[in-house]
Amino acid sequence: MRILVVTVVHHPEDARILHRQIAALTERGHRVVYAAPFSACAVVPRPGVEGVDLPRAVGRDRRAALRAARALLAERGPEVDVVLLHDPELLLALPGTLRRWRRDGHAPVTVWDVHEDTAAALTMKRWLPRALRPPLRAAVRAAERLAERHLRLLLAEDAYRARFARPHPVVPNLPRVPTAEPPRPGADRVVYVGQLSRARGALDLIETARLLAPEVRTEVIGAADPEVRGALTEADRDGVLRWHGYLPNDLALARLWGALAGLSLLHDQPNYRHSQPTKVVEYMAHGVPVVTTPNPLASALVTRHRCGLVVPYGDPAAAAGAVRRLRADAELRAATAGRGRAAAVAGLDWSVRAAEFTDVLERWAKEAGTERDPGRRPGRPVVAVDG
Repeated sequence: MRILVVTVVHHPEDARILHRQIAALTERGHRVVYAAPFSACAVVPRPGVEGVDLPRAVGRDRRAALRAARALLAERGPEVDVVLLHDPELLLALPGTLRRWRRDGHAPVTVWDVHEDTAAALTMKRWLPRALRPPLRAAVRAAERLAERHLRLLLAEDAYRARFARPHPVVPNLPRVPTAEPPRPGADRVVYVGQLSRARGALDLIETARLLAPEVRTEVIGAADPEVRGALTEADRDGVLRWHGYLPNDLALARLWGALAGLSLLHDQPNYRHSQPTKVVEYMAHGVPVVTTPNPLASALVTRHRCGLVVPYGDPAAAAGAVRRLRADAELRAATAGRGRAAAVAGLDWSVRAAEFTDVLERWAKEAGTERDPGRRPGRPVVAVDG
């Protein structure tokens, strides 16, 4: 098949999009056109994937990104078998496009990959006026119902099923579990991997690092929202922690090997209550004990597999205390790390679930009768679409 993957919100090297889904599709032999904000994020497409550059949708003004996405879908949609959308914003680019495709008889299977509870996430967008949040939540729910009628849906979490009237396949956001056995966890370094924001516990992370220094170093890997970027820069400058900034997925995960613990200090937010933090499974997969706040799915995972410690929300002292407990007890570190690794190998490995994802797209394309000769159109170079 020929598949157009589109995002204007996510980083082009987003682990779910690039390292899991696109990798699974190309490994199966499908041809992928990946439209993403490459220039805005200062990256280039990976070899073997045709890249199309789009503006990035950030903050309040997302019109340029949506105009560019709409133009891209109108032009390239009829050339492909499947269009895979990764942002709820892209639903706004579809109404006229879908009608045009159907009128012209070249409508690809159009799939929305539901990454999060978008309506719940609106409460965390500080740039969005509070007065607009309730009507926008209602509009998002209405858009989800409309999308369910006209598109195919993939869900990232089982908990998302309740938002929709019909059953939809769940493609869990799991990492690839390394085949190499991890080293035993050390005693002098903790790691955080992931996006950094106030709601994701970035300021708690800084205070935890301050309480642990200098005996335990804190390494922080990930892009930061503007509201916490200054605090992280200052903490790095003062030697409180080491903030690496954004690193490609493979380099970021390489920092986990041999760490004393992996931190996940999410706040209690509606959007997080139904989502399993991928970082927790990544820590487990790399043989690293987990220290997490009581996010329901994360704490259930850690408690069930006894692979770490759960600490209260917004309590850096408790997080630092959990790290010290692990540091003081080598047997506890090794046991929690081993149990987490074993659980990840047994049932939390994307390498095992990847075939389910590709099978779903292939089945939908066959049902729609849209599979075509993948060689009928030559590949195109990277194209900039600037709205």
